[in-house]
Amino acid sequence: MPRSLSRGIAALLLSCALLLTTACGSDTTQSLSTGSAASPSASSTFEKQKLAKTRFVANAGLAAGAAYQWIVKPYKAGKFKKGADGRTVALVKAGLAGAFTYNRLKAAVNNAKGDPLLSKAVAPLSSGIDSLKELGTKLRKGEVDAADVGGLEGVINGIKDAGKSAGAEVKDKVPSASQLSGG
Repeated sequence: MPRSLSRGIAALLLSCALLLTTACGSDTTQSLSTGSAASPSASSTFEKQKLAKTRFVANAGLAAGAAYQWIVKPYKAGKFKKGADGRTVALVKAGLAGAFTYNRLKAAVNNAKGDPLLSKAVAPLSSGIDSLKELGTKLRKGEVDAADVGGLEGVINGIKDAGKSAGAEVKDKVPSASQLSGG
């Protein structure tokens, strides 16, 4: 079972146990008669923050892995140059990876909003991420240059640094081909 799935199941079971403990420990007839369920506790806020960091790490890791595997590495190997062997395939994969990376980075920034410290750390990077919006199209057309790849690396490194400073270390995770093409 994947680690993120098992963590999600553990978090779900823990929250159900906390809910049952809270419900059983309170006056259930009063809760039922007034129509109110157990009110959210401080632990539910903490769980949301932990889940936000976990999602941030997963999305940012996938973005970093896709960017390195299918954009940075082939670019440095000269796969995008005219006349390079396998150029067309490399450009198509890079185009998909560019769109995927942009999508996952936007999702990571959205996840970061669930954690105050992470949100502050990531906020300055939003404009850099927005500048990557057209990267997938530029890659598919073969119009990418060193500045584009350098900008992408800068944004990825910024996200990693922001996560690390907020206690959510991001590690590259290369997505599968089906994840890449399916978004």
